[in-house]
Amino acid sequence: MTSIRSSLIKPVIDGVYPMVSHGKGVYLYDKENKEYLDASSGAVTANIGHGVQEIISAMSKQANQVSFVYRSQFTSEAAESLAAKIKELSNGKLTWSFFVNSGSEATETALKIAIQHWQEKGKYNKNRIITRWMSYHGITLGALSMSGHPQRRERFVPLLEGYPAVSPPYCYRCPYQLESTSCGLACANELESAIRRVGPDNVAAFVAEPVIGAAGAAISSPPGYFSKLKSICEKYDVLFIADEVMTGFGRTGKMFACDHWGIVPDIMALGKGMSGGYTPIAAAAVTDRVIEPMLQGSKTIMAGHTFSANPQSCAVSLAVLEYIQRNSAVDNAAIAGKYLREQLLTLQKRFPFIGDIRGEGLLLGLEFVQERDTRRPFNDGQAATNLIIQMAADNGLLVYPASAGPDGVGGSAIIISPPITINTKEIDDLLHRLEQTLTAFTKHLSSFMSH
Repeated sequence: MTSIRSSLIKPVIDGVYPMVSHGKGVYLYDKENKEYLDASSGAVTANIGHGVQEIISAMSKQANQVSFVYRSQFTSEAAESLAAKIKELSNGKLTWSFFVNSGSEATETALKIAIQHWQEKGKYNKNRIITRWMSYHGITLGALSMSGHPQRRERFVPLLEGYPAVSPPYCYRCPYQLESTSCGLACANELESAIRRVGPDNVAAFVAEPVIGAAGAAISSPPGYFSKLKSICEKYDVLFIADEVMTGFGRTGKMFACDHWGIVPDIMALGKGMSGGYTPIAAAAVTDRVIEPMLQGSKTIMAGHTFSANPQSCAVSLAVLEYIQRNSAVDNAAIAGKYLREQLLTLQKRFPFIGDIRGEGLLLGLEFVQERDTRRPFNDGQAATNLIIQMAADNGLLVYPASAGPDGVGGSAIIISPPITINTKEIDDLLHRLEQTLTAFTKHLSSFMSH
């Protein structure tokens, strides 16, 4: 029997993927009824798990009212309520929200708002953005220009701005070969040098992920790092954009990852867990300080999409955020994340190729190495990562690939980020499947080692 060729462009265009059937909680099932524990929440997105009835009911309720209006013709209760909810969850700091459809759109909108902020104040030269290497802010050209992710940039470099300028707080492989306890936050101080080189009168904003995701496998920062960055931005009158597309709404054990360090950004990009994957939606949320020049000037932001502030998506997102609050999911992420990290550290003792375990809450990264003492990466880190991910899937475990290694190139790493509603029994199931995967990978170690 001749099979019909798929017309769908997949990540590997002609790749063969299992056909999903349904999801329930932290588990997904394919058409062959194989069970997968979603230990990555898809792309660190399905924060409250799959098949939650309250969210399905909210979808249906909004669909029975209206699913689409154009934002220049109508507002909606759903959009207004969602903006108010974000203001509430940010303790009244992020007072305005611009709703878009994806994280890439959110970070690009943040970029545009930052530049327009200065234009409306008559400072037209302040149009440069400073970013870090080992960062990922999205795949649209503006967002990719801000991204210091070499593999994702390389095909499009001629079209991109050269924004990445400063080193990440990659303590496991410190770019200064220093120890975090005595480094003097050299990587944070690098921002001041970058601003001075470009000229403060030319810099609109600095953008950073509070915990580096796909580009660094959950790299968190040493104490004092973000306070130093914020003070440098304030010193030179530069806006601070926090890319919380991956970390926002409870993922790290706080409502926003910036809350770990008591930092309030001028602009925050949000997405992914904002709707838990139940609908496409994202946002650029801003403070009064940022919006004030527009209110006094053009009274508009030069950005927008057909589906911006879509009432169907806004209603679903609002239901997800209310579910997170009602079920204390943020606190659960902190408690479950602590337990999961402790168990991963136990596994690290058994598997010497686990070089580092890092992250915050339920955004945890594992970096794999040839030798733990020297931190030498595998000969072909990407192939090692791909094999681990495939072996995990064979064991019914879904994990997320991430970049790692010197300069974010050539290393091997994965992210483990299950729904923030996961319980202890489900974490134990996750760990059992991961242990099976790491045991299977051990048999292939020699092919990735240099002799």
